[in-house]
Amino acid sequence: MNARAASSRKISAGILLFRRKGKRIEVLLGHPGGPFWKKKDHGAWTIPKGLVASNEDLLDAARREFEEETGHRGGDDHIPLGKAQQPGGKTVHVWAAEGEWNPDELKSNLFEMEWPLRSGELQSFPELDRAAWFSIDEALLRILKGQAVFLDRLKDAVSLD
Repeated sequence: MNARAASSRKISAGILLFRRKGKRIEVLLGHPGGPFWKKKDHGAWTIPKGLVASNEDLLDAARREFEEETGHRGGDDHIPLGKAQQPGGKTVHVWAAEGEWNPDELKSNLFEMEWPLRSGELQSFPELDRAAWFSIDEALLRILKGQAVFLDRLKDAVSLD
């Protein structure tokens, strides 16, 4: 898929890293950083992804965002998992890539936000504060609701023979 993004404000792209463990698949998910997500777990984890720049190739953006958010390249062979409209209106494009990586090596880029709210002070937070491998069943409990469709598509796309 070499489509170009029309608007960076409403389109994100990411990589769903996966590995085979016997007869099951495990996926790598990231936990969003910052104070809003700090105490949230189930329904809070995400596929490493981010905004697509205007006229940027979607897969190139997915690769760039994965590396920016994890510090890892994210594999070479990419399986398109399509796109999905998120509850907030954003469209997310995801590719799967098979690979191994130690989540303890997470090196996420930072974002700034005013915190505490209305304090006038900016603080920096990592885009992802941790990452972990999950079975598909566990990932379905932890992932943001709008991204669960990509886990189902991955199961359909990957053979466990």
